[in-house]
Amino acid sequence: MSIQTSEFRRGLKIEMEGIPYQIVEMQHIQQKRRAVIKTKLRNVLNGSIAEYTFLSGERVDSPDLEEKNMEYLYQDGDHYIFMDNESFEQLPIDEKVIEDVIPYMPENTQVTVQFYNGSPISVQLPQFIELEVTDTEPGFKGDTVTTSYKPAKVATGGQVMVPLFISNGDVIKISTEEFTYIERVKK
Repeated sequence: MSIQTSEFRRGLKIEMEGIPYQIVEMQHIQQKRRAVIKTKLRNVLNGSIAEYTFLSGERVDSPDLEEKNMEYLYQDGDHYIFMDNESFEQLPIDEKVIEDVIPYMPENTQVTVQFYNGSPISVQLPQFIELEVTDTEPGFKGDTVTTSYKPAKVATGGQVMVPLFISNGDVIKISTEEFTYIERVKK
């Protein structure tokens, strides 16, 4: 199936020269003779960014991408074991494929696994996760201003910058888009 440039939008996935890309940015520019679409594309396989200009009306291929809802179960050496929520089949995914989300992925988390040509290429965590702070400098009474931040290690091993009033044992809500602190969760 092919996609015409008039269908382009941010987040759309396309395939060029056998490589799947996601449109990160796009700009429609009217030139003297013909309109062009300038894009920034992120390689879905390795995350690199490329700029590409398409002529208006040009067609590109649609990649063979599939997404499945799965549950992260446990780590087994260099592999992370996920269970398909429909077939209950277990799938090992190599650490190299998902190394960016590992420090923020607690066991039994519902995730979306993306496949390209039948092979897993990425794991997407839910939009927000709640994790316990295991190591940070002590908080002090009165440190309620959120303009100053300090590093905090969470239960899964990741590190997040948190306000000064956060202390060990607090549960915090984290945005998984850029792994940033959102708020302290009331117990």
